[in-house]
This record gives sequence, structure tokens and C-alpha cells, in this order.
Amino acid sequence: MKNFEALGLSQPLLKGLAEMGFENPTEIQQQAIPILMQHDGDFIGLAQTGTGKTAAFGIPLLELMDTSSKDLQALILAPTRELAQQICGQLELMSKKMGKLNVVPVFGGANIMGQIKDLRRGAQVVVATPGRLMDLMKRKEISLNALKFLILDEADEMLNMGFREDIDYILSKTDVGRNIWLFSATMARDIKKIVDTYMVQPEEVKINREHIVNTNIEHKVVQLKASDKIEALRRYLDYDEEMFGVVFCRTKRDTQKVADELNNNGYSTEALHGDMSQAQRDAAMKRFRDKNLKLLIATDVAARGIDVDDITHVIHFALPDDPEFYTHRSGRTARAGKKGVSLALITKGDNRKLKFIASKLGITFEKAEIPALDAITSKRINRWSENLIKQKVNDKVEGDLLKEVLDHFDDISKEELVAKLLTREYNSIYKRNSITDLNDRREYKDSGDSRDRGGRRSHGKEEGMKTFFINLGRKDNMNKGALLGFVCDVTGLTGNDIGRIVLDGAHSFIDVKDEVANKMSKINGAERDGRELRANEHKGKVTSSRERSGRGRGRRDDRKPTSFKGRPSRPDSNSDDAPPRFKDRKTKPKGDSSGKREGKSNSNKKKGGKGRSKFFGTKWD
Repeated sequence: MKNFEALGLSQPLLKGLAEMGFENPTEIQQQAIPILMQHDGDFIGLAQTGTGKTAAFGIPLLELMDTSSKDLQALILAPTRELAQQICGQLELMSKKMGKLNVVPVFGGANIMGQIKDLRRGAQVVVATPGRLMDLMKRKEISLNALKFLILDEADEMLNMGFREDIDYILSKTDVGRNIWLFSATMARDIKKIVDTYMVQPEEVKINREHIVNTNIEHKVVQLKASDKIEALRRYLDYDEEMFGVVFCRTKRDTQKVADELNNNGYSTEALHGDMSQAQRDAAMKRFRDKNLKLLIATDVAARGIDVDDITHVIHFALPDDPEFYTHRSGRTARAGKKGVSLALITKGDNRKLKFIASKLGITFEKAEIPALDAITSKRINRWSENLIKQKVNDKVEGDLLKEVLDHFDDISKEELVAKLLTREYNSIYKRNSITDLNDRREYKDSGDSRDRGGRRSHGKEEGMKTFFINLGRKDNMNKGALLGFVCDVTGLTGNDIGRIVLDGAHSFIDVKDEVANKMSKINGAERDGRELRANEHKGKVTSSRERSGRGRGRRDDRKPTSFKGRPSRPDSNSDDAPPRFKDRKTKPKGDSSGKREGKSNSNKKKGGKGRSKFFGTKWD
């Protein structure tokens, strides 16, 4: 592999790259930089996010710029403000040893008058989002007369976000004396139109398919219930103290919900989505870059341009529909030769989509496990013990204050004191986590083997809990939420003390943590609707009746001919005591075939509309 010196770069630029920690060029950099430095013309670079495209065009741009001229020489278009800010930051760092270079970012969501002032002071490079640039051009606040380089970064993403008309306008107004450098993940149809319309015999570099997915990324998958995903995030954060990552959600609402729930449980996270103001987005990104956040919860669009060092995990709270988006996401980690993890949280129904992504990208997903609470507890307690030993003693606690506290503990042994401290830490772990195994190990094709014969379902007992039988069930107008609330009200238990609830017709089973199981005795003798209740510990197998619906799996002849809501079934429609049907219409006697299909004969009658459904036509008859 070539190093940057072998690419023929100037010493000031090499020093700037060395200070940034750049050692060896990536594949796109190795191939693009020599061409861009020697070829006076248009260029196309096809490579995925995370492959180093910013340096691939930034390094030759800086070498070709005339830093003595104050004219605007380079215009870089990016799809989002975050990416625009990232490009500005990298250009400023790379050019640090080359003298003063005035790089101005312009994007929506910020005060346009402040950006106009920056442009009037002189800008040699402008990094812009298409909408704001077009606004400035129409205001005649930006001069493109001396423009030499027009760079489109993440061109496919700009088109996906609806900037086609803006890009056409900008390219049509900068049609003289400039080279176009276009960088994209794919050569989509719209990209091809731009190439054919505005570019002249461009040189092209395309990274091979095997280089698309970073080999330093471990691709892992966990199958679980959708309702357990946030607790799974909590467990990973509790287990891995070094976790520093981005969680991708499908919608802005999901993004905010996940961030709020984690924050309410004491975890340091922040949402990043399109409904936030620019000031809020900047503040969130600053906290993340400064590592004051453990997780940044983002949508795909908002996460464009996130270029933060040392991201250890990318977590897919919901899988993307497009494999290319999976690559964009996972490219946030394992940068600069480091290792990273891309973790997909899927439900059983996502397996088909996961296989599609794996097939398209040529990657293998390793099955992972959500950490069990016992493992989290062991790791947390060990860390707590080590940190306690390393804790330096403040000089101010010595003397009278220390003596006063020692007097308080005079009658307590060392073992008892440590046990009390340990109990406090132990309780804090269990307070915000259930002891349930969150891993869903069912295969995608459910064979139904988990069901016992006789129309009953078997439910496994949870570890570390006792199971109680309660004589309340669905017939008492109970659902799981109502039963949970009732039990908590009577016993004083909390939702964290209770695990699985299995609801049946006349009774239910409920799992309660061992250490508080004695509180269930408060239910015995309590009354509900004049009925005396009892709660007994249950040590056998827990089963519940299979609920039938109108589309039950049994034979039709086996089902009772009941009508809606338990009303008596309707007598034969031809009997004298048959009740009238909808709106007192009388049923037609047998043999009357008018308006009623008999075999295929009436379905083919088109004349006069007979045999035709009033609403759906013959297709649905």
C-alpha cells in the first residue's frame, strides 16, 4: 500500500495530514488523488460512505488551489448541514500548515445574514447545501466568476433528498471554466443524467464491490421482541462501559422516544433528527464529539456527515430497507484502521430482510446475545469494587469528620458494612432491569412446537422468580395491564418486581422476584367485585388456553355455531321462527336464484348486470 508521501504531496500538506493521524491512504484516495492532481477535467468517484472520500477530493483540491488569490475558487455541495460542517473542519485541519485558507460553510437552519457577512469578507472555498446556496445565488451574494472546481459530495443522497432541481440550477449557472468532481455511492439513473448533461469525458474511479464493506466491522444480530429493544440497549450500556455509538431509528418520533426513555433511566443519550433547530443539532453533536454522550440516537438523514472518531458501535434499532443504507450506517464505525461493531436488533419477522442485506453486501451476520442480568451484575460489581479501591481520599474528610463517621460504624463489622454497600449497588442494577432473558431464539419459520397438544400453550418459568396462581382471568374483564396494576396496588410491588404474566380464562399466573415474593400473600383474602381472591405459589408447568378467533385452525364442523358476542346461533334461515336479518330484510327462500350466484352460471351473466356485485363487479363475485 502506498503512503501519502508516495502520492507526491507537498510537505506542508503532509504535516497537516500527519497531525490528523492519517498514515496510509484508503483505496479511493490511492486511486483518485493522482488522477485529480494531473487531470484537468471532470472526474467521477464511486465509493461508499466511510471510505475516505472527503480526503480523496480535499487533498488534491488543496494542492491545486491558489492560496494567494482571495477569489472563490472551489464550491463543494453536500446533502446535509452536518456533512457540510464536517467537510469544512477537515479542510481547515488538512490546510493548517499551508497558510490561511478561508473556508465558509453555508446551509439552511442558520442565520443567512451571518453567512452573507462571512462571504463578503472573502471565501476561497464554500461548502454548501443546495437549497441555501441557490438562495444566496438568487440574492447575488455569491460570485462564481472565478470558480475552478465544483465538487458534488454524496451526489446520490442529494438526489434522494429531492435536490435535483436545485442542482440543475446551480450547474447551469456555473457552466464555464470549472471542473466537476462528482462523488457518489452508486451510479443511479439520475446521476447518469447529470453526467451526460453537464460533464465532459470524465475520468472515473470505481471501488470494487469487495471494498464496499469495511472488513474491520463485526456484523452482529440479536433477535428479540420489539417491546424489549430499549431494555436491550440499557443492558448493553450497563455491560460495556466503553460503548460509544450511534443508534439508527426509522422515524423522528422513534428517535426521540428512544432517547427520552434512555435518559429517563439515567443514561446519557441525545436525539438527532430533522425537527430540531440548528442550535439544538450543533449542541447535540458537540456533546457527542466531546464524548459526553454514550449514544447518539439518529435518523438516516440526520446522521449524514457524522464523522466522529472512536465510535465503537453502530446499532440498527430498525433495519433499513435498502442495503446501501446499511453500509452508510455501519461506515460510522471502524475508521482509520480501528475495529467496530455493527449490531442489528431484529424481530423474528425481520429475518428475510436481514438475509437480503447479507446477500447483497456479501457479509455474514454473527448471532449475538443480549447480556444476561447476572453477567451485567458481575461486571458492574467488579468495576464498582475496583473504582472504590482506586478512589483517592480527600484530605478534608480526615480528622473530626472521619472520626465522627467511624463512631457511627463502631458496632458494624467490616463484612456487614461491605455487604450494605454492595446491596445498594446491587439494588441499583436490578431496579432498572428485568431478569427476563430478552433473546428470542425462535426460527423465522415457526413450526408451532412450543404448543402442547390439547390446544394449550406451554410457558417456561423465568430464572430467579417464583410463580403464583391467581384466581383472576379474562372472564373477570382482566388484561395483563389491568392485572399488573391490581397486583401492584394490593401488594405494594412495582413493575420491576414482576416478570412474565400468563392470562387465562378464569385464572392467571404471574412471576415475582424471589426477594419480594412474600408480599404476594397480601392478595389472599382481598376482594374484587365481591369475590374472595387467593394467590398461591405454583410449582408446576404453566399453560394457557389457546384463544380462538373467527379464523380458528380447527375444522369448521368442530366449532360451535354461536353468533356475535355469545348470542344464540340463528336458526335455519328457512324456519318460521328465523329472526329477520340486517334492517328487517327477509331471507330469500331456497331455490330463488335471483341476484344470487348458483355455481358458475350467474357469474357469467353480464347482460343487464345480473350476477354482478354492486360494488366490486364480476371480478369479485
